[in-house]
Amino acid sequence: MTLNTAAVTVDLVLLTIRQGALRVLLITRGIPPHRGKWALPGGFVLPDEDLDGAAMRELREETGLDPRAGHLEQLGAYGTPGRDPRGHVVTIAYLALLPDLPAPVAGSDAALAAWRTPEESTGLAFDHDRILADGLERARAKLEYTPLATAFCPPEFTVAELREVYETVWRTRLDPRNFHRKVTTAEGFIEPTGNTAIRDRGRPAQLFRRGPAALLHPPLLRGTSQRG
Repeated sequence: MTLNTAAVTVDLVLLTIRQGALRVLLITRGIPPHRGKWALPGGFVLPDEDLDGAAMRELREETGLDPRAGHLEQLGAYGTPGRDPRGHVVTIAYLALLPDLPAPVAGSDAALAAWRTPEESTGLAFDHDRILADGLERARAKLEYTPLATAFCPPEFTVAELREVYETVWRTRLDPRNFHRKVTTAEGFIEPTGNTAIRDRGRPAQLFRRGPAALLHPPLLRGTSQRG
């Protein structure tokens, strides 16, 4: 039996919320193939590292950012023949969600790194359009049934700030009172810290932190979250 050897890479769909908009981290490739094109950050897995380690290393090398403050999970594997002109290359894509981050710093084989909105992020190198679309849908879906939205928030946040995450990621407006009721009654979703903070309107707002729940009961479904 002849084994078909394939190279393995990792690619990162890194999402954050900056200036009131959902943004994805992209780099312009500084080397062939697709030199000069926007792409997701990533690279080859080294012989002495596992997939998670490779994902975190690539994030640090190409952007100067660290995913440990947020959420990181495997998104999927992509191995369509011809996806990489260098040969048979299988990539393991990761989804990372982090709170508001500073401007990234390009490095390694990245000529430039920048936060861009999903609408600006088309025509990417390799099959990164597909990977990005899958990452966006995974993030939007997981906000329905997990506490993942809190990964976009600081350690302490208001319900209004949490609602802004849902509105930004889902691209819709939510009823504030209905949302407040749902997130504060979902068992283990968020819990009060006992602290308050002054926000835009000058009135104290109660601060919350993420609770212990891994799944939301009941879920916050996109089609029903605007209604009572």
